[in-house]
Amino acid sequence: MAKTQIFDVPEEVKVPQIRFDGKFNLKEYNEEVEKFYKDLKQHLIDLGWVGEHTGETIRFPVADGYAEYMVFNLNPVMLVHLPLGDAWEFEYVHLLNKTEVLKNIKQQKALAEIFGKKTVKV
Repeated sequence: MAKTQIFDVPEEVKVPQIRFDGKFNLKEYNEEVEKFYKDLKQHLIDLGWVGEHTGETIRFPVADGYAEYMVFNLNPVMLVHLPLGDAWEFEYVHLLNKTEVLKNIKQQKALAEIFGKKTVKV
């Protein structure tokens, strides 16, 4: 069984940063995060990763937040760690297989539908 490969965000894609200088604006940060998702997905596509689930995000509860990853390949499983918020990492991410990733994608979409949260679409 192939081990899940985890990558950092490519240098070409700007990761939103939380400001600690007293000028933090949550609305602006959330807009930057939405742009980040779109930019990263487009970057992966531009590199030739055009699978059905390229750009889907998966997340796992960790401490007081989430560990979040973007899928860019499923055979073998290849993910980009998304260092957003506290930049949590999922302890067992290296053990994920295609079936578990697809299950998580389905769960994320179902939760978004139930709670009315918009999903990022590019």
